[in-house]
Amino acid sequence: MGNDTGRLWVQYKEKNEIGARDELILHYAHIVKYAANRLAINLSTAVETDELISYGIEGLMDAIEKYDHKRNIKFETYAITRIRGSMIDGLRTMDWVPVSLRQKGKELEKTYAVLEGRLERAATDQEVALELGTSIEELAVLVKELAATAIISLDDFIHGDDVNDKKKRIIDLLEDENANNAMELVELHEVKNLLVKSITRLPDKEKKVVYLYYYEGLTLKEIGIVLKLSESRISQLHTKAILRLRGSLSKKKHLLI
Repeated sequence: MGNDTGRLWVQYKEKNEIGARDELILHYAHIVKYAANRLAINLSTAVETDELISYGIEGLMDAIEKYDHKRNIKFETYAITRIRGSMIDGLRTMDWVPVSLRQKGKELEKTYAVLEGRLERAATDQEVALELGTSIEELAVLVKELAATAIISLDDFIHGDDVNDKKKRIIDLLEDENANNAMELVELHEVKNLLVKSITRLPDKEKKVVYLYYYEGLTLKEIGIVLKLSESRISQLHTKAILRLRGSLSKKKHLLI
């Protein structure tokens, strides 16, 4: 942490100087722009990048408010999940995904969960299409349509169907030093284990896309270059991976509502 930035944190956190907070917002605004541009790649033109930035600024302000400058945690790492989460919250509030497409997405998500639970492995496109009573070509079209809705982050909250549900992000539970509910911690551990198992069970290419996107921070275009596949193909792989993970996590969804 640079001396100037460190001074700003002290001025705001220890002396409550609002001007220092405003300078921190300006200093870290580039994180919001980065997150917005990265998220916008997966969205339809119905959503403007400026709207994402607006939601992201709210997340940045929340991160600055809750950040403990005395702990050995890099602020950028701490803030990025809150900024992205705030953007996704905003998108859900906008309700920009057509109801019919959302219903199709839920049906496909459920199909993955049921089929892979039965097979105890990742289902192939042929098996999914057969389960849905559709063709592989029609399944490919559906996956392409759903690409813009597959925007959850692996550190994002698991939520219910009601937008008014009380929500908890996994990362919030991990950082809550006041949490003393042993059962809550056990349930969180179960969810994390389930997520790890679900990622491990993904087909190889989908697993690579998840790793490069969520852990290495690459864009879908950059992943396409690494894997020597088109950006649209990477988008399809990402969408199918997220649908599989959502299906697996839906079994434990109630734990974090």
